[in-house]
Amino acid sequence: MAGHPHHAPRSPPLSSHLPAQARGSSGPSRSGLARFNALSPEAAEAALMHCCGSRRWAHRVAEHRPYPDSEALLAAADEASYDLSHADLAEALAAEPSAELEPGASYAAVLALDAGHAEYERKFGHAFVICLEGRTPEEQADQLLAAIRRRMGHDVDEERSLSADELRRLAQARLCDLTHWLTSADGLTGAEMGLFAPVG
Repeated sequence: MAGHPHHAPRSPPLSSHLPAQARGSSGPSRSGLARFNALSPEAAEAALMHCCGSRRWAHRVAEHRPYPDSEALLAAADEASYDLSHADLAEALAAEPSAELEPGASYAAVLALDAGHAEYERKFGHAFVICLEGRTPEEQADQLLAAIRRRMGHDVDEERSLSADELRRLAQARLCDLTHWLTSADGLTGAEMGLFAPVG
């Protein structure tokens, strides 16, 4: 599979190996949002880099805190996503892992996806990005394989625009997950609790 640089690697449990978040979060947690608002600027930006690998995006969303409600947070994230420059988008795409199938997928499906990733990355120069939030593992497998084949027919500019929108949707899903993780100290390791220490 073609390689690509990783400016902002993510680590579990703050993100899945799948760019798609399929846990079905209904929206940001209110208590998690309050905790997010209380993070130091550095900790907030570090947490936001797990949602989108653009440093400018993370800085902008962190800078506009505190958010009064989840709608305001998601609206700010969307606005920051729409305003990404070409360089910002390239940074975010370079940070994305390739979409993977759920454990237990058939060997044939894994081989087909690996081949699709390699071909896609040779053509477009970055990982294949897709948001499959709310889909079952079976639906994810079907849609992943179909989408990567379909999108191979795009030209570079068309695919870049579509990838940017998939990144925007992923950032929204990851923000919801982030606030849910921040809701409970039990959901975070000691190291992560240090990363997300509030100001003061």
